[in-house]
Amino acid sequence: MTSEPPESRPDTRASDAEREQIAERLREAVAEGRLDMEEFEERLDTAYKARTHGELVPLVRDLPAPGTATDVALAARPGAAPGVWDDRIGRGPATSKGAFAFWGGFGRKGRWTVGRSFTAAVFQAGGEIDLREARFAERDVVIRCFAIMGGVHVTVPPDMDVEVRGFGLMGGFGEEGREEAVVAPGSPRVVITGFALMGGVGVERKVTKAERERRRLEKKRRKELG
Repeated sequence: MTSEPPESRPDTRASDAEREQIAERLREAVAEGRLDMEEFEERLDTAYKARTHGELVPLVRDLPAPGTATDVALAARPGAAPGVWDDRIGRGPATSKGAFAFWGGFGRKGRWTVGRSFTAAVFQAGGEIDLREARFAERDVVIRCFAIMGGVHVTVPPDMDVEVRGFGLMGGFGEEGREEAVVAPGSPRVVITGFALMGGVGVERKVTKAERERRRLEKKRRKELG
């Protein structure tokens, strides 16, 4: 997909398809971290209201075409696959390699860095592992979860490559939403294994609050613009 509408005079009238083309490029840019939510919302609003190419083109003029910038990163990190995940892989060292909770709980979420392996254990307690904003020291990751009379909840992005291999005894060990998952190119490969005894380990695919808000605002604007 190109970043700008076809070459023409600035006063050429824009079509719905060209407005949507620019909107899609802005979505890619916010997903890549090139735009913050406030600027994304401003540009998206302008894109849907634009009447000419002259109004559309400046909205993406400072944004590289998808994959362009990551080509530079690939030269420094041979073997990495291009895509939005490149900015989050190879970001070692790990900030946490494990977690344990007894009659309490633990949490690993936000912008933390996951190492090649991470081990979580809970006994009559609970734990939360959130990978939606995490960075990864390496592309291949193994997360071991052991829950005894307790539970561990793992939240992953909808497009992450995840394989669940654990088992439960008088408990549960599984993933929700695997059938609808579409893995993004370049995603880290995460294996979640271990066991649950009279407890549970659950893996859920879920977007972040920021992404939900972005989608809500976009839906609202489309409805307003009719």
